Amino acid sequence: MNRIRTGLPTRLAGRVTLVGLAVLIAGGLSGCGAGQISQTAVQEPAVNGNRATINNVALRDIRIQATQSNDFIQPGRTVELLLVAVNQSPDVADRLVGVSSDIGAVTVSGDARLPAGGMLFVGRPEGQNVAPGPLNSNNAVKATVSLVKPISNGLNYNFTFTFEKAGQASVSVPISAGLAPPQA
Repeated sequence: MNRIRTGLPTRLAGRVTLVGLAVLIAGGLSGCGAGQISQTAVQEPAVNGNRATINNVALRDIRIQATQSNDFIQPGRTVELLLVAVNQSPDVADRLVGVSSDIGAVTVSGDARLPAGGMLFVGRPEGQNVAPGPLNSNNAVKATVSLVKPISNGLNYNFTFTFEKAGQASVSVPISAGLAPPQA
């Protein structure tokens, strides 16, 4: 009588098949997220102002701070310009040499140097008891706009920022109404 041995090789073949199937399923599942872009990857920051980048200088939260009580903020008034400039260069300092706009003359007062790897805070946002900076390698200045044209909430106004080394860029700047309570 011939006996056929089926116990060991059959079990081994079954285990190899099971392990191969598990590896195949794991490889397929791990590839499901490849090439996907997260929902927050292209999300804009939750700040009032606009932003721009000029070479190594990143301008963030650029806005005009003014409370509007009529149809327009009339010429002759002075409003504040707010922003934060971040020097992304670790070894090259820069300086804000000018800001211009067609809605009025912009005056920058204070030390407008932008340290390497540091920040330049322009203006003091309403509601802050202490101006943001200077801390360590940061500077703070004040920028005002003497209006020659009427401006209104909901519209953007062109400003050109010029830095000594980074160059210049034009940005559309909105009006931030500040922290005034909503009108009923």
